[in-house]
Amino acid sequence: MDQSPDFIKIFTGNAVNVLALRNALEEKNIVAVIKDDSESARLAGFGMVAPGLQEVFVHEDELDQAIRIVETLK
Repeated sequence: MDQSPDFIKIFTGNAVNVLALRNALEEKNIVAVIKDDSESARLAGFGMVAPGLQEVFVHEDELDQAIRIVETLK
């Protein structure tokens, strides 16, 4: 899946950290798109080099606010 030019990756991490970030973003009415290549590969019958890592994307219009939220969770 190619990322849309309107969405920008802001974070890569494990499912627990991604869930915490998604919840923090939702509190500010920011909709995050979560991409999980390892789950897609598993469902297709393929293996992954780094299983369990997920990527978080947000719309470019919400990028500045989303980056501040990522920084507060570090």
